[in-house]
Amino acid sequence: QVQLVESGGGLVQAGESLRLSCVASGRAFSSYVMGWFRQAPGKEREFVAVNWGVIRTYANFVKGRFTISRDNAKNTVYLQMNSLKPEDTAVYYCAARQGAYGIRSDEYDYWGQGTQVTVSS
Repeated sequence: QVQLVESGGGLVQAGESLRLSCVASGRAFSSYVMGWFRQAPGKEREFVAVNWGVIRTYANFVKGRFTISRDNAKNTVYLQMNSLKPEDTAVYYCAARQGAYGIRSDEYDYWGQGTQVTVSS
């Protein structure tokens, strides 16, 4: 069983940056595929970024602006978000799975409670 706790969300203006953190409990964190997803009001949850080993993949709408990274010694995955836009406003969720790499939300077994990111224009 893995528990995930996100932090770092907030209210920022367009063009500013935020760094989200997700701390995982449990063992063998380094073996987990770690993903970030987001859900805006009235919309489906969507993929943002995933990290598994040296593999990092991003949704097209965040390429060049967001960076996913992890510190296995701290059981933590990060999402550095730069040049934020109002359309990035959403609840951001950290997710984990074992096994193969995936970008669909239904492929993930463990989820955090989410952290709100609001970008004003």
